[in-house]
Amino acid sequence: MKDIILDRLQKMDNLEQRQLLKDIVNGVFLNLVDYQEEMNRKLAERVFNELEDWDHQYDIYVTLCKKENVDPIHEFLYPMIPEDLEESPIDLEIKFHSNEQQEGITLLTIFLQCDFPTIKGLLDHERTFTGEIQTTTGRHKVNVYLKQNKTYLEEIEKLYQLFLINGLPWKTVNHPYAYKFFDVVIANPPKLKEDETIKEVSFDLEEYEVYKKLDMVPLWNIERFSLKNTGFPIPAKDKVNYEHILSVRKMGEQHGYLVDADEESIRYIKRSPEELIVVSSLDKSGEWNVLKITQPLETSAASLDYEILTNQSSNQFINMYARKKAIQVRTKSEIFRMVNSFDAAKYLKLVGVEVKNGNDDIEISYEMNTFIKDDIRAKADKQTMLLHFQPQVGRNYLTNDLMSFLTSEIQMSFPEYRCLGALV
Repeated sequence: MKDIILDRLQKMDNLEQRQLLKDIVNGVFLNLVDYQEEMNRKLAERVFNELEDWDHQYDIYVTLCKKENVDPIHEFLYPMIPEDLEESPIDLEIKFHSNEQQEGITLLTIFLQCDFPTIKGLLDHERTFTGEIQTTTGRHKVNVYLKQNKTYLEEIEKLYQLFLINGLPWKTVNHPYAYKFFDVVIANPPKLKEDETIKEVSFDLEEYEVYKKLDMVPLWNIERFSLKNTGFPIPAKDKVNYEHILSVRKMGEQHGYLVDADEESIRYIKRSPEELIVVSSLDKSGEWNVLKITQPLETSAASLDYEILTNQSSNQFINMYARKKAIQVRTKSEIFRMVNSFDAAKYLKLVGVEVKNGNDDIEISYEMNTFIKDDIRAKADKQTMLLHFQPQVGRNYLTNDLMSFLTSEIQMSFPEYRCLGALV
């Protein structure tokens, strides 16, 4: 508005009238414009405050690191399973000398740095590989096979259950690394003699050998704490339960917090920037296990071998507004908006949505929320929603997994379809 007024003044030929009008404008109108702009700014601020979104406090960041390179004082990344950092060698000799009948002995866990179609080929077809056990008395030829290690997938499922108990909306965890861990299992192991000790165990995974990585530890931004009540439990308004106040002010108000307890111990949880108020039937003070979902600072510097991935979505006004509304907009444009709201969309661009009958013979994406059950709709009766993606920065071994993350998010919003991804 100011620019328009000044432009009109400059176009006036009569200098006396220009000066007179300039004095009037400077004395009245420009102050009025400044006042109006300030009121508009405050109105916009009020609207955004009404839609203040706390979901970003519960964004999950993940990566992968070699065990020897894990930083024990990292700013926000911690091992998914702290025991992974402990030196706990498997005593194979005890297993081989056991009198119990054993179908297989787990040798070690490996990470396969390959894409999902390669992983799927391994899961769909039972493969055995040759191996050898060298002992003090000779050599034993053995067969080994790969079995998917679901330890880290189970941790994600436990996290999902905690989100439900804490009354928070679930967002798919974008953790493709967790799906690529496999146990190397010795099939039908030979029984060794009492005085026979193992010197070396070797195996060859043939075409999968180039993907094999040892001693890898998956990391995420979740840290575990124990917090004591602040004071004594206070009777709740229902006069049946009690309020347990847990202070999180010193731990950081910008982070997310989950109370790790069973469903019977918690009725509901109230949140404020500085406190968690756990409404429970328990009437005595005690310690509560809390998960801190640490959010990285803009100044966080991380030097890691593997890329940090996240399920973060942008905090644009339209995205915050959509998350606040329970009504689902069922259009293709809404699907495009949902996909583009995620940080993962910088790797893949959604270029088309196709609804078709039947399933594709070749699946190159997978469901990341298999623990969310749908007991209402029969899977065989669902139409297929095919989401066509175009890689933004070239394809790599995580492309199919990132597509699976975006597809899984759409699947939660459109449960009547079977959502699959396709690359173009």
